[in-house]
Amino acid sequence: MSLSLIGKSVSVSATLKLNETAAILKQKGEPVIHLGGGEPKTKAPVEALMAVAGFVNSGEIRYTPADGIPALKKAIIRYTEEFYNRKVEPENVIASSGAKQSIMVALQAILNPQEEVIFPAPYWVSYPEMVKLIGGVPVPVLAEDGSFYPRLQDIEQRVTSYTKCIIINSPNNPTGAMYPEQFIAEIVEFCEKRGIWLIMDDIYHRLIFDGKKPLNCYNYAKDTSENSKLIVINGVSKQYAMTGFRIGWTIGNKRLISAMTNIQAHQTSGPSAITQIAAVAAINGVQSSVESLRLTLENNRNIMMDRLNSFDGVKAYKPDGTFYCFADFSYYQKDSTKLSKFLLDKVRVLTMPGIEFGLDGFLRLSTCGTVREITEGIERIKWALDPNAPNELYIGERKLVRDWL
Repeated sequence: MSLSLIGKSVSVSATLKLNETAAILKQKGEPVIHLGGGEPKTKAPVEALMAVAGFVNSGEIRYTPADGIPALKKAIIRYTEEFYNRKVEPENVIASSGAKQSIMVALQAILNPQEEVIFPAPYWVSYPEMVKLIGGVPVPVLAEDGSFYPRLQDIEQRVTSYTKCIIINSPNNPTGAMYPEQFIAEIVEFCEKRGIWLIMDDIYHRLIFDGKKPLNCYNYAKDTSENSKLIVINGVSKQYAMTGFRIGWTIGNKRLISAMTNIQAHQTSGPSAITQIAAVAAINGVQSSVESLRLTLENNRNIMMDRLNSFDGVKAYKPDGTFYCFADFSYYQKDSTKLSKFLLDKVRVLTMPGIEFGLDGFLRLSTCGTVREITEGIERIKWALDPNAPNELYIGERKLVRDWL
């Protein structure tokens, strides 16, 4: 069978593949603990669920405009004014089937084959593959000082005449690092001066800890005209625990949004009417669920950090936000894919290998689960790796005997 160059070059989504493996094991009754998930366990806001129920009962579920229904655009405009202090018009907004599609369509609208897209590493697994799907060249950049906090000079050193776009995801998936205000200010100014598109992936911007406040990229933009190449991506998936609803959005200049609308119209048409109605209700509703989720995640982060710091060999870096911890397990195994598979096979704990995020030897661990899942999951990992741990472990009524150390 002959496949296209793109078809052969794009790899499977490691996160989705591992989620599928864990689901199969759970269906077989295996006591899997999922520390790899990227979705909160809490329910969607009640306003969203009630809005969906009422809308479905009406029976009037039809096609939607390619760029989103007016009610959702109005809600996004209000959200942008409240959280970004930025007034935009409907023509500056497009709603998509998730923030992932928002980023993909934005890249399709601005990127030509062989042009480069820069993003700090570690990075979300889909960034390189999205760029490849358009025939572009992904350029991940590790901070020279070895931290998870890039500096402008790290990015600047990789800029070439082919650089078309920079993607910044802060707080970051997988590290949870919230980039400093100075860096955000510098990267906005740098992109304006160089005429480079800047995509701010703000999907986690309200899920931050330790009293930190969301940073607003517009505060540092000098060009607020329709020539601005600043693009802001957001959505309901993370902050409202509405991952399955698949609603994201893009704020950009009118020419960009028009091009994105044309692309999306041929690609998927408008997002589902049902999920757009739910998103409207969540954005316009009581926001207490967001703060409740944030507090839960902060508490879960603290518990995970305590457990990870309890055994030698693991270097855990305290996340500033999101629901991930990116920990260095290279003392035990430098090949993160092998380590992740080992932990799933031996103690039924699902983790995400760091190599998929651009840094081997690390594992991405999720704090989305319950306190019990976090504590028991880390306990199982410690038992599997730490030679000083007891030789036997009970998982439910099943006794495991360690024969590999």
